[in-house]
Amino acid sequence: MTVEKAELRPGYDISRVIKGGWQLAGDHGSVDRAEAVRDMEAFLDAGITTFDCADIYVGVEEMIGDFIGDIRNRRGQDVANLVQVHTKLVPDLGLLENIRAEDLEAIIDRSLQRLRIEQLHLVQFFWWDLSLGDPLIGLEVLKSCQEKGKIGYIGVTNWDVAETQPFIDAGCDLVSTQVQYSILDRRPENGLSEWASANDVQLLCYGTLAGGFLTERWLDQPDPGFTFENRSLVKYRLIIDEFGSWTTFQELLRVLKSVGDKHGVSLSSVATRWVLDQPQVAAAIVGARYARHLDKTLEVFRFALDSEDQSAIQSVQSRASTPNGPVFGLERDRNGPHGRIMKYNLNTRPDDKVLGSE
Repeated sequence: MTVEKAELRPGYDISRVIKGGWQLAGDHGSVDRAEAVRDMEAFLDAGITTFDCADIYVGVEEMIGDFIGDIRNRRGQDVANLVQVHTKLVPDLGLLENIRAEDLEAIIDRSLQRLRIEQLHLVQFFWWDLSLGDPLIGLEVLKSCQEKGKIGYIGVTNWDVAETQPFIDAGCDLVSTQVQYSILDRRPENGLSEWASANDVQLLCYGTLAGGFLTERWLDQPDPGFTFENRSLVKYRLIIDEFGSWTTFQELLRVLKSVGDKHGVSLSSVATRWVLDQPQVAAAIVGARYARHLDKTLEVFRFALDSEDQSAIQSVQSRASTPNGPVFGLERDRNGPHGRIMKYNLNTRPDDKVLGSE
């Protein structure tokens, strides 16, 4: 079994399954930090070389930095160089109107320090509200940092065509857009995928397993409502409501289980394979905290969905109401149920001296 690769640009290939970091951040349940850092090595050795994080995922850049530092010390720089880090530049909503270029570059420098590397392989840009301040400042900072060698490639996240096109028009070579895309949430199909193909931008997809809802754990289970300690589960339970009823969701899980049984894999592997097979998708981000289920994660590379499988899945999707509108459109409404659970000011922490220090 070989982990598939995708070429974002000539000379830059990533693993088509990316190890996600959001589940390691705060508000997602308890995390054994030592075990999580230690288990990153198993993903790397298995061929999952690409790791996703963000400046606003509390503590995650530092965890990946500890992992890279440990690998460098024990196994040498050549092995450490195999790790590809995709992080994000997400300035706080409360700072957008007055943030300066030097503040943004300081965030990039802080990510380099936390991650213990000399260059960020990919930085994905997001600006909470494009009507506030001047988001093109962020673009200029990213291009400047790229010229200085601090950044390898530039991408964006959580934007649809209307939000992304101005950055293409301003001369930015965007290699990727990170968006929510799953068998439940197909909003990228409402124009973004086609636009991305025309502009040589590839999709990096999160929410592939809907925070764990697209697993055997939830098969034939009663509707849990919204009483969760894990904010990720609240987020994706809302997506299930957009998809359809809990009954329709259970129908989908049963179809995925049937397809998985046919191929000797888990239903989560079927859900991930479905995303990887969609047009313009380079990779799926899977938010495994530990390596306990790594073998199941790797299943996605040892089978293919046939036309019968696709038809069975589509039959359920066609009966669903499905999330509608543009990518991140529901979440962009800060007064709506999807927006209210977001945290908009996580980049500046009390112990940070990057922003607000003057």
